[in-house]
Amino acid sequence: MTGRIFTCDHRVYDLPELLSWEVVHTGTVPCDSYSVTFLYDKSMAEALRLAAGFAAIDRGTTMLRATVDEYAVELGAGGLTAAVAGRGYAARLLDNESRPLTYQEATLAEIVRCHVTPYGITAGEVADVRADSVYTVPAGVSQWRALEGFCRTYGGFSPRFSRDGKLLAAPERDSGRRLSIGEGDPVLSCTLREDHYGVLTEALVIDKTRNAYYSVKNEDMIRRGGQCRRVIYTPGQSTWDAMRYTGEYQIRRSKEDERTVTVRLPGSFLAFPGDRVDLRLDRMGLSGTFRVAEAASTFSAERGAAAALTLKGG
Repeated sequence: MTGRIFTCDHRVYDLPELLSWEVVHTGTVPCDSYSVTFLYDKSMAEALRLAAGFAAIDRGTTMLRATVDEYAVELGAGGLTAAVAGRGYAARLLDNESRPLTYQEATLAEIVRCHVTPYGITAGEVADVRADSVYTVPAGVSQWRALEGFCRTYGGFSPRFSRDGKLLAAPERDSGRRLSIGEGDPVLSCTLREDHYGVLTEALVIDKTRNAYYSVKNEDMIRRGGQCRRVIYTPGQSTWDAMRYTGEYQIRRSKEDERTVTVRLPGSFLAFPGDRVDLRLDRMGLSGTFRVAEAASTFSAERGAAAALTLKGG
């Protein structure tokens, strides 16, 4: 893999051969992220000081566009080395706070124009979503929260980012990419984790303006003895459909983290968020089709390349 940095004065530098690297794809929040290390020369000082953007390029394909959050130079037993690390473009929206705003029947295109475009982010997809009520952006929330709140409330989805840094403000579609992992594959490790903490049993949605509420319950978790209720306040003049969907969405999201499989394999960039994995490991009693929620690819001269896929569903 090649690391490329972009300076704030629009210059481009390819980093020296990388000694080690890690690229983590989530597509959403928490952000995509990366870290790379390489041999350092003092002639690179100015470029690193002005570095604002980063691209991870593998065999001519951009695997990640991201910000540069930090760099470090170290003189040690391994000689003179430097490290660069940062996050995907969602960080630009997380790091900037919105002023309080109230929209009347806003469209998603308007929300993107006001809360995303000013931060140098290009939209690859924007769904045709319109609010049927007042949408309020409270004081103290990030531009990401302003965008995500609209998408969740009126579209029933979360926004995400493509690997080349474009915003995808539309429902997630099956990418069509499928990977099969079975007993005959060189699985380095596999972990199954089931965590009931945070799985909602009830979402109580309240519209304070109309003094109305709507309760959505997770009957499966209630039968298993769970007790976890969340109260969600919606903007004034919310419709019953919006309130119901908000509650259903909160419960569905809480269930996504209940059952997680993490599998490590040799290689890099084997899959990406949204891909599907047909997994069958009889020794662990694991069988089914899972969605890739996170994909981490790493490399070091000592250990070679490995990919860790975090799978959900199934």
